[in-house]
Amino acid sequence: MALLKQAFWLLLAMALISGCGKKKKPSLSGDELVEVSDFISFFEEAAPPYQVTDSIFKKKDKDSLQISTKVFKQFVPDSVLTKIFGKNAKPKIYTIARVNEPGAGCYLFVKSFSGEKKAVIILAFDAEDKFVSAFTALRPDNNSLTNQSAILDKRFTITKNVLRKNADGTVSDGKDVYVLNTGAGTFTLIMTDALEEKVTELINPIDTLPRKHKYAADYGFGKMNLVSVRDGKKSDRITFFVHFEKGGGNCNGELKGEAVWKTPTVAEYKESGDPCILKLIFSSKSVTISEENCGSRRTSLNCSFNGSFPRKKYVKPSEEKKSVKK
Repeated sequence: MALLKQAFWLLLAMALISGCGKKKKPSLSGDELVEVSDFISFFEEAAPPYQVTDSIFKKKDKDSLQISTKVFKQFVPDSVLTKIFGKNAKPKIYTIARVNEPGAGCYLFVKSFSGEKKAVIILAFDAEDKFVSAFTALRPDNNSLTNQSAILDKRFTITKNVLRKNADGTVSDGKDVYVLNTGAGTFTLIMTDALEEKVTELINPIDTLPRKHKYAADYGFGKMNLVSVRDGKKSDRITFFVHFEKGGGNCNGELKGEAVWKTPTVAEYKESGDPCILKLIFSSKSVTISEENCGSRRTSLNCSFNGSFPRKKYVKPSEEKKSVKK
């Protein structure tokens, strides 16, 4: 009799389990409709604190962990992917982990990428398995001197960290701390510790790309103000990298992307889902930049990308080595 009672209560407890992770892992790589509980339980549970680093993009992904974009969009708004990858994009999506917050819901970590664009996204669901908000935890850059990480701690705050190796051998670090505001349906920044700026040579991430176009060159002044232009993947485009510092370093801005030629001397950066619009206006001796809504790409709203940058004389690598020897 005692054994029967134990079995009864065990079965009853299993039947009453609800919320995040209540079913066995299904397969979500197809196009069929699935239950939200299946979607959530597909993620392997992990205990906080839980950390992801940008090195995760160097790891090979298991096909068994893939989620199709059609299934993903059943539970997550289209705008989450559009903001990162652009309109109509179908990035590869893989699960990383699920962290449960008892009585409140859970946080799902996903890895996503399409071409050169990569991101780790954290999806927040409430105790009733309803989507609350999404947070871009990592967006790897092309700077080999920086490392990024994000950690969800036991208080369920998210800390984004950036470490940078400086030219003088020291290491600078910066962090931003966020918390989920369930009522507002968003993640709120509650603390920031800006990356310490040190005087250093700027690393140009597109320096080695072809520069056959007549406006493909480096423009700028000083060590920390650069507009670098290289050939695009298509003839109607250019690849560019812009970094500037103004006001004694109080305002910094940076943007890397592709711009489309609108006229023989004007190229425009404009991507679906990104409010930032950047125009590059060329002459034989300079490039002038005009921006709209690029506040998220700079550290202050009181300055902008706007300005004129003189064209730098191109020094071939062989000539540069000779001058160094002299």
